[in-house]
Amino acid sequence: MVPASVGFQCPQCVAAGNATVRTARPRTLRTAGRRWGVVTLGLIALNVAMFVVTAVSAFSVGNSPADNQRSPVFVDLAQWPAGVHYLDEWWRVLTAAFLHIGPVHLAMNMLALLLFGSELERQLGWARYLAVYLASALGGAVAIQLLGDPRVVVAGASAAIYGLLGALGVLMLASRQDVRGLLTLLAINVFISFLPGISLLGHLGGLVAGALAAGVLLLLRRRPHLQVAALALLGVALLVVSLTVPTLTVLDL
Repeated sequence: MVPASVGFQCPQCVAAGNATVRTARPRTLRTAGRRWGVVTLGLIALNVAMFVVTAVSAFSVGNSPADNQRSPVFVDLAQWPAGVHYLDEWWRVLTAAFLHIGPVHLAMNMLALLLFGSELERQLGWARYLAVYLASALGGAVAIQLLGDPRVVVAGASAAIYGLLGALGVLMLASRQDVRGLLTLLAINVFISFLPGISLLGHLGGLVAGALAAGVLLLLRRRPHLQVAALALLGVALLVVSLTVPTLTVLDL
């Protein structure tokens, strides 16, 4: 017999009772990955890591870590349309999507990525989701290269996040869901994009590219094995346009 709070219990009764008790399991990285999405958490980790690198780089040259945009690393990786077009610094259209100006900029974008990215990753799967994210980032880069001021340096994941919102809106419309809440959120964010220091072109370019990527997925929904390849082709096309088509804004040299 096994001593109990009142009297005794037989070993068989104790074993049966313990079998119905659920033991608490500690949260692990695998659990977080299933909840939020492995790619979403990986993108957040990459953005945070790049911010730390630029903050340390800024401090190493005598600037405050909060002024990470003054670091040599940031200067070499941010999107500078004139540098991309005239100096053939092609990598800027990609690396700029993983840079942020200050901790507030980083925190706001990463919160949005966690909320909307995890939802889209659950719907699309990690490969399609990553392809939509990168295509959206390149869509913002194309808009900045074509129509932006060649002298202005731009950075941030905002274009990719707007692309996720665009893709989510297209998928919701296709499944006949209520999109009024999403449209309201987009309207508020587009209004905010008119504020000084925010790239409206990058946001709109990412939004359009994300919606286009979702449209490609819907067109190929009966051929899922072609979806990722089609999105990759879209990304390559956007990259080629951003690197080869000259800016439409006149630059006085």
